[in-house]
Amino acid sequence: MPSLADLHALKPLQQPTYPDAGAVDTAVAKLRTMPPLVFAGECDDLKAKMAAVSRGEAFLLQGGDCAETFDGVTADNVRNKLRVLLQMAVVLTYAGSMPVVKLGRLAGQYAKPRSSDMETRDGVTLPAYRGDAVNGFDFTPESRIPDPQRLLDVYNASAATLNLVRAFVTGGYADLRQVHTWNTDFVKTSPAGQRYEVLAGEIDKAMAFMSAIGADPEELRRVDFYSSHEALLMEYEHAMTRIDSRTEQPYNVSGHFVWIGERTRQLDGAHVEYFRHLRNPIGVKLGPSATADDALALAHKLNPQNEAGRLTFITRFGAGKIRDGLPGLVEKVTAEGVSVAWVCDPMHGNTFESSTGYKTRRFDDVVDEVQGFFDVHRALGTVPGGILVEMTGDDVTECIGGGEEIDEEGLAHRYESVVDPRLNRVQSLELAFLVAEMLRKG
Repeated sequence: MPSLADLHALKPLQQPTYPDAGAVDTAVAKLRTMPPLVFAGECDDLKAKMAAVSRGEAFLLQGGDCAETFDGVTADNVRNKLRVLLQMAVVLTYAGSMPVVKLGRLAGQYAKPRSSDMETRDGVTLPAYRGDAVNGFDFTPESRIPDPQRLLDVYNASAATLNLVRAFVTGGYADLRQVHTWNTDFVKTSPAGQRYEVLAGEIDKAMAFMSAIGADPEELRRVDFYSSHEALLMEYEHAMTRIDSRTEQPYNVSGHFVWIGERTRQLDGAHVEYFRHLRNPIGVKLGPSATADDALALAHKLNPQNEAGRLTFITRFGAGKIRDGLPGLVEKVTAEGVSVAWVCDPMHGNTFESSTGYKTRRFDDVVDEVQGFFDVHRALGTVPGGILVEMTGDDVTECIGGGEEIDEEGLAHRYESVVDPRLNRVQSLELAFLVAEMLRKG
């Protein structure tokens, strides 16, 4: 594993400029002494599940906030997010007749890349908000100063989130029968849900059958749930890297699955150099600028042993570009025999500013990009491995459309995201039922 100094020599992109180097060193030294947030054995278990995803024997559901906030670490917030992910997973499991790997975009998603280092409002220019891991959202000079103490706050907030998640998924909250009851309520009471009555009815019958024959396995009462985030900040991620006592191999113990963003995937860059040493399952975002040769070069550098489950390509083309842009990548990577899981991020390529000044996405564009992802893989005979969705369990109004027919004027009603717009509870469940239909057609 290269040292932090070695990585800084490669000039990592999207890093904050801290005014006090000594304070950074103090925070990093403290982080290095903190217990792991996840364990290497759990990362290995997830890697085995991701290998199944790459073979088409499982489907990945990855979801959570665009950017977590410290204020968002509450029992209600975490529970609501987890509840919707579990609801989505039940529908996808039944429709796909395969296991669904449940991966939260949480407990570490506190830093965000930005297109500019600075932000100007009304003639005042301040450092851009880079997530709660770096600085504050309030547009004041004091708030926007990058503060390394926040790296320790990220650790504490992530630990609290993971404690809540583990308590919920092992304490009966994830019971399949309870989760399906929530879905039944959604179908009955939501105009968006009523079109999915047939599928919900089928799941009802399957549950009744299991009950009738006395089937009550432990798998009905608890689930495996993993955490993930974009590993962006070198100080935090390097400090949270540990050598596993079983294997003497380095693992990032801040999350089970970490990924490299579209802006930091340079082949000779610091992020790729750091990631290639990790033994976690890892991902790389690929947008419209990515070529098939880029994808192959990344695969060879990040997964030279071609280990199944090690590498995931998360594509983010946009609804209008995926059908043209994705086939060339998938064809060439597949032809080279590269072992990779393909996952669709239908959010980041579909962002625009509404006439009312809000950053938003159209629900129909999100669905269309997922449909395009499935169409491409079906045509090529390859595996559409999963989806990564920015979503929340709350009834926010950040994305346009869906069964609730949120319009541009309605965005102001409850727009709470500090960076990118998320699907709300109803839109997330609606997407799950629509993806379920795509899985069944396969």
